[in-house]
Amino acid sequence: MANQIWASDDYNTIGDYQYELGGPVIELLAPKSGEKILDLGCGDGKLTKEVVDLGCDVIGIDASPEMVESAKALGIDARVKDAEHLHMDERFDAVMSNASLHWLGDHYGVVRGIWHVLKPGGRFAAECGGEGCIRIIREGLKLALIKRGLDYKARNPWKYPELGTFSDILENQGFKINYIARINRPTPLPKGLKSWLEVFAKSHTKGFSEEDKRSFYKDVEKYCRPLLYTEEKGWFADHVRLRILAEKPLKA
Repeated sequence: MANQIWASDDYNTIGDYQYELGGPVIELLAPKSGEKILDLGCGDGKLTKEVVDLGCDVIGIDASPEMVESAKALGIDARVKDAEHLHMDERFDAVMSNASLHWLGDHYGVVRGIWHVLKPGGRFAAECGGEGCIRIIREGLKLALIKRGLDYKARNPWKYPELGTFSDILENQGFKINYIARINRPTPLPKGLKSWLEVFAKSHTKGFSEEDKRSFYKDVEKYCRPLLYTEEKGWFADHVRLRILAEKPLKA
């Protein structure tokens, strides 16, 4: 998997819908005042702050130093950490994660780390991209790269977990799954597909000149337009979400 490069200003402009659609994670989490909670992949900290404002003691972690700085600016206790190799002295009542797991290649490692930082009886609430997420966009990206003689797999930053596979990972670790669902969620892109690609698909155009990027984005748009664009509603992304609530047994 390729590494994604994040710019918090661009994310705030184009990707802010991730925060706006983060409500289901908080509903699953059902945070209680006084609980100690870890936000895995906290990004710019906006969703994290909602949980802090409910009276919880929250630590946010993210692999992006720039995102962590944005979270700190909101008053979040945010730290740069690798969620695939998670080592922390603290123990938490709950772990939450929104729109982050599909950026991580080793889901076994992530789940193992979550297990170890949770107290017995602790819970894990998450939403991420699921199997089939942005399938049409990914096809457009793949074909545009092949046209240029480039390896799609080497530039792909995403790993969208299958419901059954992720269930097995959780249960093999010892988690009890209270809820898991795969949900189709077509998502409007008010700034257009090109702007979305510029933020979320940066790894695909690594080393491109500005002219090459423009040509590349046009090819992707041309492929996606028949299925992801209408004159009435504009562009949308063919998102599929995996929503999860799991529990670490008291006698784990």
